Amino acid sequence: MPENRFQRMMFALLTVVVTVHGYVFYSLYVVNGNILMTINGTTGVIDAINKQGGVYMVGRYLPIWCIVLVEFVLAYCLEIVMGSPCSFRLASKVFDPKETHPVLFETAIICATVGLMCPAMSFIAAILYYPYYSGFNVITLLANWLKLVCLNFPFAFFSQLFFIQPLIRTVFKFLFVRKKN
Repeated sequence: MPENRFQRMMFALLTVVVTVHGYVFYSLYVVNGNILMTINGTTGVIDAINKQGGVYMVGRYLPIWCIVLVEFVLAYCLEIVMGSPCSFRLASKVFDPKETHPVLFETAIICATVGLMCPAMSFIAAILYYPYYSGFNVITLLANWLKLVCLNFPFAFFSQLFFIQPLIRTVFKFLFVRKKN
């Protein structure tokens, strides 16, 4: 759908803005919400995060806005460098873009993007959220990465396929596609 480099970068920007907020919410509320509330003795996730002084990242507690900003920058760079170009190539190896129905081809691109970005971003998250206070162990890092992939992949697949990408494509068409008279 994006026709030039600027449009591809804007499409990636829109995607990453929605995706990062979704993953931060998913990670803090759905995956870790009960643990955070139990450890901090609160009845709300935001209260638990505030009580502990933020979210643990790279060996210190940081505010949520900082978490979102760091993940946004890393996800956007990864999407531009690897996600978008490689997913299009992978989908093109299976389907001919000129002969395949656009919905099927876009679905193949989404699946390829999730297949590439989920393990890559989960690895980055395993490094960022590693419990450095207990020392560093490569096996622990790899175990945390595998755990994150297993937790994130179903959410990534279904949210991208059924919510995020349809929303972004609709917004993108509204912003960039000119109606021909």
